[in-house]
Amino acid sequence: MKVEIWSDVVCPFCYIGKRKFENALKGFAHRDEVEVVWHSFELNPEFEPVPGLSIHDHLAQKKGVSPAEGRRMNDYMTGVAKEVDLDYDFDKAIPANTFLAHQLIHLGAHHGRQDATKERLFAAYYTEGQDLNDLDTLVKLGTEVGLDATEIREALTAGTYAEAVRIDEYHAQQINVRGVPFFVFEDKYAVSGAQPSELFAEVLEKVYEEFKPAKPALVSLGDGDACGPDGCAV
Repeated sequence: MKVEIWSDVVCPFCYIGKRKFENALKGFAHRDEVEVVWHSFELNPEFEPVPGLSIHDHLAQKKGVSPAEGRRMNDYMTGVAKEVDLDYDFDKAIPANTFLAHQLIHLGAHHGRQDATKERLFAAYYTEGQDLNDLDTLVKLGTEVGLDATEIREALTAGTYAEAVRIDEYHAQQINVRGVPFFVFEDKYAVSGAQPSELFAEVLEKVYEEFKPAKPALVSLGDGDACGPDGCAV
């Protein structure tokens, strides 16, 4: 079963949605048959980093509210994150343009480390206050999940995976993704938002029942021999 997820690493609901989906997956009997693919989505692609700008002020500017209201909104998200054992620290968070971070995730996918890269970037941004605008920081974070520092630096400098990010975003437009996280199961069923784990569990069961691989039919080999899904017998 294939599950594709569009998200941004500076989307607070995306990290929470990741945890809720993972919690559902832990209880899914066929979790080893689930392939999770992360796709890029930039909430603010035109954002240019401003030294000293706090995440509270950035949110206030983006939403057109007061800095106090921006802080209140972030405090609310901190409480929501705690429900899934995530310790958000918005006072340390540095507003970021995530184009390079998404390219790093694609590089991670190239080496079979996509989920680990995604997780590391989420934690770095929301709990550690690391600067995802900074190339050296991204190189360091990538090496922590097993990627090569030289390859990271060269790929991000050259924009090796820039087109892959744009393709993800184009695909999001084609399927009318208006917000993230956005989950697509087997290219047929969609779930929008950081929904409860129970809902994800129900969708996993429903989709698996519809798309599960058919068991091989019993095939006669002649002379009384027969082979089934678990082996052959005489």
